[in-house]
Amino acid sequence: MPLREALATRRSMRVYSPRRFNLEDAADLQRLSDLLWAGFGFITPKRRSAPSSHNRQETDLYVLLPEGAFRFEAAANKLVAVAAADLRAASGAQDYVGTAAAEIAFVADTAKVTGKSPRGLVETIYADTGFISQNIYLHCTSEGMATVVRAMVPKESLALALNLAPTQEITLVQTVGWKEEEK
Repeated sequence: MPLREALATRRSMRVYSPRRFNLEDAADLQRLSDLLWAGFGFITPKRRSAPSSHNRQETDLYVLLPEGAFRFEAAANKLVAVAAADLRAASGAQDYVGTAAAEIAFVADTAKVTGKSPRGLVETIYADTGFISQNIYLHCTSEGMATVVRAMVPKESLALALNLAPTQEITLVQTVGWKEEEK
């Protein structure tokens, strides 16, 4: 899909089909890999698909699936298990949370953002999250998928469930899946 068309048709969706990523299926694994690469994968060893302030690359993507929670290791392009439980529904209170294929939690390691005031730190990690989120929006649009980014997230309880370090902060969560079939 041309970029102009993706920009024109991009929208937030809050109704999802029950379709999931089948981790046993090579095509579905490739779909998930492409989605995560579009979000914040490596183009070269030092350059990623989304910018980050001073190239700090402080943001990690945590993928919440029915099979468990995983951290996306972008350099190796692989998922590393961090929790065995299905934490999708634990990532928010909206009625559609936990019904889509995946929830992607954006986690910023604030220890990597130095030389900023407290306000500058917040601005930096949220701006960088915005770049990644928009890449995911455009990828989902180009692939006929559905997505919405959310700020209403129970950050403290989700951080505990993901075993995050004190310097790691959840900024936003993005729901990703497929559009519900029209009836």
